[in-house]
Amino acid sequence: QVHLVESGGGLVQAGGSLRLSCAASGRTFSNYAVGWFRQAPGKEREFVAAIISSGGSLYYADSVKGRFTISTDNAKNTVYLQMNSLKPEDTAIYYCAAEWSMFGYSTNPKWYHSWGQGTQVTVSS
Repeated sequence: QVHLVESGGGLVQAGGSLRLSCAASGRTFSNYAVGWFRQAPGKEREFVAAIISSGGSLYYADSVKGRFTISTDNAKNTVYLQMNSLKPEDTAIYYCAAEWSMFGYSTNPKWYHSWGQGTQVTVSS
């Protein structure tokens, strides 16, 4: 399995920006679907965004469309989540996840077998 490590979380004011990174080792992101998920205390893990590395297709949850951008630097084996116009409701632990896939992705976290450790994002009012 690919090993994933997230970084870039922190404390920001509402309206601010953060860029999260998901660095992979063991495997490249070729032929992988990579998803970003987040989980707030007492809530289920929810889908945020996904990218299919083989085709470069991008997908976003409605709650983050227009504010978040997922991208990948295959040479660095890194996937990014650029988060702009952050809101307090974006506060959560953010995880990246990966699964081998040529064409598809899933918004269901149970579909993914490789997960990072998570990075905390806190947005103050």
